[in-house]
Amino acid sequence: MDYKVIYEGKSKLVCEGPDDKSYVMVFKDTATAGNGAKKEELNGKGVLNRRISGLIYDYLMKNGIETHLLETIDDNTVLVKKAEILQVEVIVRNVAAGSFSKKYGVEEGAALHNRVVEFCYKSDELGDPMMNDSQITAVGLATQEELDTLRREALRIDDLLIAYFEKLGIRLIDFKLEFGRADGKILLCDEISPDSCRLWDSKTNAKMDKDRFRREMGQVLEGYADVLSRMEAEKN
Repeated sequence: MDYKVIYEGKSKLVCEGPDDKSYVMVFKDTATAGNGAKKEELNGKGVLNRRISGLIYDYLMKNGIETHLLETIDDNTVLVKKAEILQVEVIVRNVAAGSFSKKYGVEEGAALHNRVVEFCYKSDELGDPMMNDSQITAVGLATQEELDTLRREALRIDDLLIAYFEKLGIRLIDFKLEFGRADGKILLCDEISPDSCRLWDSKTNAKMDKDRFRREMGQVLEGYADVLSRMEAEKN
């Protein structure tokens, strides 16, 4: 089915929905890194991410997390509630890795004394800079009340996902979340998948996420497929 594209992101298309309260979101096969500097088409990636994200969203919704997801249309397409996306990305870190390790000189894989919640300005042009509460409220990206809600919901989601992935033999290292405003509420939006999470095998610490693409480790889709197979086995 053809949809009228409203916005094309790095990994998804946002299209007109069947009414003025919804959008159609299509997961693309495009893999990117470095804010789009590195780019490649990986056949089947969109389907894998849609299925993984769908299972995670179902689990979160059953546990009281409000999201924009309405229904699945097909293997790589979903119907979502129309929301005004907050230009504040939320990152939760359970273990030192990636940019955190580089920026602060902490060995990758090192345990943290506490969980870290970071806010970043959602802007490819500016390189998604980290911002604190006062900077965000100063430029009007969100209110303090909204930031408090984002922090609280992100930690709730972290608790739920740590428990979920632990059953699958997977360590949740860190992840990125996006939220939106709709009907006077803050909703979880976008996706949760190996594109937006660092997921390591609990026994071997093998990477099962987009770091396989970022770092040219190969077998990117195999890592994603392993995550999905464990999730589907747990569901059954």
